[in-house]
Amino acid sequence: MATEPVRAGSAWLALREPADAEARSDELVGLLRPLLPPTASVVHDLGSGTGSTARWLAPRLAGTQHWVLHDRDAELLDLASAMPAPRSADGSEVTVETRLDDITRLAPGGLAGASLVTASALLDMFTTDELARFVAACAGVGCPVLVTLSVVGRVALTPGDPLDGRMGRAFDDHQRRTRPGGRLLGPDAVARAVASFREAGLRVVVRPSPWHLGPGSAALAAAWLDGWVGAAAEQDPGLHDHAAAYVRRRRAQLEAGALAVGVDHLDLLALPGRRAASTARAR
Repeated sequence: MATEPVRAGSAWLALREPADAEARSDELVGLLRPLLPPTASVVHDLGSGTGSTARWLAPRLAGTQHWVLHDRDAELLDLASAMPAPRSADGSEVTVETRLDDITRLAPGGLAGASLVTASALLDMFTTDELARFVAACAGVGCPVLVTLSVVGRVALTPGDPLDGRMGRAFDDHQRRTRPGGRLLGPDAVARAVASFREAGLRVVVRPSPWHLGPGSAALAAAWLDGWVGAAAEQDPGLHDHAAAYVRRRRAQLEAGALAVGVDHLDLLALPGRRAASTARAR
């Protein structure tokens, strides 16, 4: 059993991509569309992985699009470059550029000219200082910012098990662990991000984007379960004696089609106000 939560390896990203696509808020895309240039957009995707956000969002937006994918994992960016580019909603061309970047330390001007900034499944991995730099970089461009699939620490497994609550609390504490550079925000990150964007003068709209995992997504549910329990047991050593049996019970329920897993996320759309737009023009 894993001793770390599932991280952003290429296999995990491929496994979760269909569930992510189903969960993301189409309502926020509807609010976003009128704010983009009618003919050509430049989209910067921070922590892009293999480009799943581009594959989901580009076909929902009209006009020519140029996507700039930022990630610090060269292997994931190579995979993104090798995949066919999507087409826009009206059939216009979508081009893709990759940049090997540490998105917590973007160079000045790294997002210059963006029509839209996106990120996905990212905020929980930030420290307070990293989140502040992320918000400042995004807000400084003066364009909309769409951040999807941020975990909030709410998980529901049906049917329930006496260990569910303890596992969930330990996992959330693991997400808030301290690493070099500071303490991770984990499930507190999205609330902090909303407050920070508002302090920067942006209007923020938040919508739910939950995973609903059942028999049709058993492989993803099993991988998520291994990571969830492994991280919980690492955080709370008292769970070690129970973790293996718990996973066996839950996997048996998955294989029988008798387990449903709900993992809550939130999507946020930050919209530039007058203050944010004037700051961006001043730069």
